[in-house]
Amino acid sequence: MLLRRALYRWQMIAVVVLPIWLAVGWALFGRGGWGTLGLVIVVPVAFVVLGVVALLVGVRPTVRQERALSWVDVGVLTAWQLSIVATGFYGASATLFGVLAILLAIAAFWVAVWQLVTDGANRVKASMAEFERLAAEPPGPSSSGPPPRSDLGLRRPPFDDGGDDVIIIHEVRD
Repeated sequence: MLLRRALYRWQMIAVVVLPIWLAVGWALFGRGGWGTLGLVIVVPVAFVVLGVVALLVGVRPTVRQERALSWVDVGVLTAWQLSIVATGFYGASATLFGVLAILLAIAAFWVAVWQLVTDGANRVKASMAEFERLAAEPPGPSSSGPPPRSDLGLRRPPFDDGGDDVIIIHEVRD
């Protein structure tokens, strides 16, 4: 639980830190001027994608309730963020880690969407099961509903109060 909670907090920090790492890593380990142009595109895209995935994960009701990621989130997000860190070293395998980071970003997005939909569906199922349980519960003295009636077979209109006299007053004003 400690790891899941730590990564829950880290994911919001990572939205800012990891794109900055890509720029700092380029300044320290990068070579060539054309890569700077690519960096101008990659850093904002990384910021946006990290933010969207963090938002999708953070909006999930179970994550908000527990203030911890699921184990699936831990696996996918850790692999994705480690591939971003490895890309920032811009060594001989930077292209491999860059492609891996892109593939893991797509996977992280769809896993976050899938878990959000699944969690929402489970919440709706639980709410409906509770509603059906309460609807099936017979009214008793402890329920706050109206007392049971013996004439359930007779249906009266909702405006009928059971009395015999009905007075209708109609006023017209000019």
